[in-house]
Amino acid sequence: MKNVTLGSTGITVPQNGFGMLPLQRISVEAAVKLLHRAYDGGMRFFDTANGYTDSEFKFGQAFPDGRKEIVLATKTHAHTPEKLRADLENSLRMMKTDHIDIFQFHQIPQVFRPDDGTGLYEEMLRAKEEGLILHIGFTAHKIDVAEEGIASGLYETIQYPMSYLATDRELALVQKAKEANMGFICMKGLAGGLLTRSDVCMAFMTQFDNAVPIWGIQRESELDEWLSYMQNTPELNDETRAFIRKEREELSGDFCRSCGYCMPCPVGIEIRNCARMSQLIRRAPSAQYFSEKWQENMRKIEDCLGCYQCASKCPYGLDTPVLLKKNYEDYKRILAGEVSVG
Repeated sequence: MKNVTLGSTGITVPQNGFGMLPLQRISVEAAVKLLHRAYDGGMRFFDTANGYTDSEFKFGQAFPDGRKEIVLATKTHAHTPEKLRADLENSLRMMKTDHIDIFQFHQIPQVFRPDDGTGLYEEMLRAKEEGLILHIGFTAHKIDVAEEGIASGLYETIQYPMSYLATDRELALVQKAKEANMGFICMKGLAGGLLTRSDVCMAFMTQFDNAVPIWGIQRESELDEWLSYMQNTPELNDETRAFIRKEREELSGDFCRSCGYCMPCPVGIEIRNCARMSQLIRRAPSAQYFSEKWQENMRKIEDCLGCYQCASKCPYGLDTPVLLKKNYEDYKRILAGEVSVG
């Protein structure tokens, strides 16, 4: 496993990061165990967010006496300087630390700048001057915002969805960040669970020398896979490149990345899974998708108002109502036995 440096931050870590969002779904005991095993296995970059319910708290329970050599990144959704400061103080308290290595604006709707009237960037600078944060970053799902953030010269890191399904324009972001001396943090390296070969996903990341992927880890079996790559890192070769080409052909076009920007739905449709149910059933087979709960979730698509609130918020420009109905029709055919999925 090679080490990578995140641009001007000077932070150098193994190219194998831990995404803590899924920790909110498991017990404190299980989360502490996972975090300890990840650290002992060589992971050093850990990313979370103030909005991931109790994930920050669980990190603090795992490392109550100091976080050793861990590089810690977290995020704030704040829209006012006062809320940003409150979020930062809460993160420090929950994670039992005196500073955050990278504090990120979370899913920015715009590129925050000095004198833009929000006061947010100025509050970030104050926190940095006080030593409470060391570096300022942002996360985004919208490529226009990501490109503008890189070009602004105001940020030290960017976090953006990056997998082997990325478009050429998205791939260019990594190079643009490198040219701007910015670190690139790759979220959704498994495309929201649609990609099922972790070795190929890891191999894809190795081509970048300024990028750290953060894998969302919830189970010990998942962690075992990522830790195995610390010593035996998959490589891009003829086999993995051919596999990626095949996957890109199969999944090119309109598919939901499960970013959640479209939520909530006014009639309660669980859009980010219902809009990609066809792929989930075929690529990550699970009996849960045919449970009464999921049948009811899919039936809610019949109540779609056609209001297009979801489509208007989709950073990928999807016609979400059409995508929902297409997935629902496919789902009904599968339930009726008219279509085989395996």
